[in-house]
Amino acid sequence: MAEEKRNVMTEEGLRKLQEQYDYLINVKRKEIINAIEVARGFGDLSENAEYTEARNDQAKNEAEITRLKSIIDNAVVVSESEINTDSVSVGTTVKYLNVNTGKESEYGIVGADEADPLKGLISNESPIGMALLGHKVGDTVEAEIPKGFLTLRILDIHR
Repeated sequence: MAEEKRNVMTEEGLRKLQEQYDYLINVKRKEIINAIEVARGFGDLSENAEYTEARNDQAKNEAEITRLKSIIDNAVVVSESEINTDSVSVGTTVKYLNVNTGKESEYGIVGADEADPLKGLISNESPIGMALLGHKVGDTVEAEIPKGFLTLRILDIHR
């Protein structure tokens, strides 16, 4: 059997996943069970679209519960006190200059399960995240992206 992947994440990321997991088990699961019971009352289950839809929702919910449980069980939490801003790591926020375009950007480095670029969070496993990891303020790094290479100069690292 293959070894489970360790999921690096921040304390906040783990908390959010646990909240979602609890919601799916304690709220969503009950809603779906109620929907199945109501749909059963509509008669013949073989031609009952409401019943089929509720059962499909149940399968999707249970699959998501299983997925989240696996992520949570394999979480490696980077605690706030362990975050060192001397170099880029999971839990730090990095401000950098794209040398190619002259544009400055700032992103938090998080585990893959927390990444949300539109909210300013990139994965430590993304091309830019991997290129920045371990580097210090003033370092210039190359990040290979699908469109080629980016040259990035690290301007600031903070929590």
